[in-house]
Amino acid sequence: MKVEIKKIRAIKFPSHCLSLALTHDQTIYASCVEGGVFAISKNNKNPEEVIKHDNFSSGVSICGDNIISSDYDGIIKWSRMSNYENIRQIKAHDFWSWQSATSPDNKKFGSVTGQYLVGGYKYEPAKEKEPSVKVYDAVSGEPLYSFEHTPPVQSIAFSNDSRYLAAGNLMGEVRVWDLTNGEMVSKWRTDNFTGWGIIKGHYYTGGIFSIEFSPDDSSIYIAGMGSTRDPAAGNGKQLWEKYSWKPIEDDPKLLSSALDSEIGQGLMEVIKFHPSKKFFLMAGRMFKGNWNTALFDANKGEILCSQDSGMRCSDAIFNKDGTRLYIAGGKSQSKKIKEGSGSWGRVLEYEVSISEES
Repeated sequence: MKVEIKKIRAIKFPSHCLSLALTHDQTIYASCVEGGVFAISKNNKNPEEVIKHDNFSSGVSICGDNIISSDYDGIIKWSRMSNYENIRQIKAHDFWSWQSATSPDNKKFGSVTGQYLVGGYKYEPAKEKEPSVKVYDAVSGEPLYSFEHTPPVQSIAFSNDSRYLAAGNLMGEVRVWDLTNGEMVSKWRTDNFTGWGIIKGHYYTGGIFSIEFSPDDSSIYIAGMGSTRDPAAGNGKQLWEKYSWKPIEDDPKLLSSALDSEIGQGLMEVIKFHPSKKFFLMAGRMFKGNWNTALFDANKGEILCSQDSGMRCSDAIFNKDGTRLYIAGGKSQSKKIKEGSGSWGRVLEYEVSISEES
């Protein structure tokens, strides 16, 4: 199999784009650092702010005829897609909504939170002050479940059949819950996604920034930033790992991971499967190496193609037929941008081509 991606356009936004959603008619919604949720369609050249948050808008997703967005004040908003009228707003967390997601069946909405406060002499995170994982009815906004985890919890994903919810935290721990009864059915920890900083700051750093179920829900993929001596540098491995997780008597097992010969250093914030189920994307911020955006063969774990996108990538989404890839993020903040002029947020649109090698 040969896969190639070709950049078609770069769409500028006022600030870094943290999350993406895409409608069937290819309208793009991007949530941004300055608090806005912006919309851009095929016919629009410039993004239009359609929803406003008072703090960083960290998440956006489509649920039927509504848009659900979240922010760093812990606020979740429901807005009508037809006219962007706010129809509901709840205070989900006392701290940030790090990441949020809507279940594939559009019935549930989940958000994760948690502040890193020192809990002991080893500087391990203190126990949560509030449940770190919350699940709501995606239509009514009614709370369904509150789950415990060790904060901060930075990633969340629903299984493809919408039955299970997985979340990963700073310490490299994954927990999985069955949403039919609210029971935790699996958990494990990997030390490859967290580290102890000894330069500039002495504390744990890194963590699992993105989590994804395999297309058949039999395994879970995680990505983030591993062991690093300098917390400010983002110089952990460009790493993904794949685990078995089904609720069985045996502990979850590491099935495969990125090959050391193919990866560099950086912070990986995105892992997403292509609709074909044959390969997946990992993207983020490059510290050292040749790429920060790469597609991996789902069976062999090898890189199919890679490139340096020229920005820090924070989210990505494929369109329904897999012919387009959209990556959200931002360029470096120049002095000009910091003074209030310019636009440093980006959504890159790629054409995806797949061919079977002879």
